[in-house]
Amino acid sequence: MKKIITISREFGAGGAKIGKAVAERLGYYYMDKDMIIKSAMESSSITADEFSKWDEKVPHNFGFGQSLFDFYNKPLNEKLFEAQKEAIKKVAEKGNCVIVGRNANVVLKEFDAALHVFITSSTYWKLQNLKGLMPEVSEEKILNQMKSIDKARAKYCSYYTDTEFGKAEFYDLCLKSSDLGIEKCVDIICDIAK
Repeated sequence: MKKIITISREFGAGGAKIGKAVAERLGYYYMDKDMIIKSAMESSSITADEFSKWDEKVPHNFGFGQSLFDFYNKPLNEKLFEAQKEAIKKVAEKGNCVIVGRNANVVLKEFDAALHVFITSSTYWKLQNLKGLMPEVSEEKILNQMKSIDKARAKYCSYYTDTEFGKAEFYDLCLKSSDLGIEKCVDIICDIAK
């Protein structure tokens, strides 16, 4: 049976690193944000500039009522989400893959043999992790970026999937990388996947 692993994560919690390690250990195909966007751009008429403008954003009028349009009349941000969904589904149909981010857990909720994981961490651990990745950036800027990115992810998740980012009921497994460590998270996910 072909398997699918999705990994959602807080910014700085090590989700991408864990996802890459899981894919490598299991010999699975790995797909992240950049690959999803590239695939979505290849199959749609959306440009790189349009992607960067609308990436993980919702309309300014979010919460004030929405209009229903067919795909071709949808606002650009909705076309972007649909193109990403199709890219994720195309990879998932082949199976034996690890997909990080982009609300793949909800996009693929109907797929059999899927394991949906959420990676969280303490603020201190995320800060230390990000300082190692961005040594030239101040702690204050990193903390602001952590809050901003996770807030945007939560809003995006709510708007497009009608679920709540990081809420356990939308995942099969929630792991805290600050307590378990990266390697132990990888071990647990691989053991369950097998």
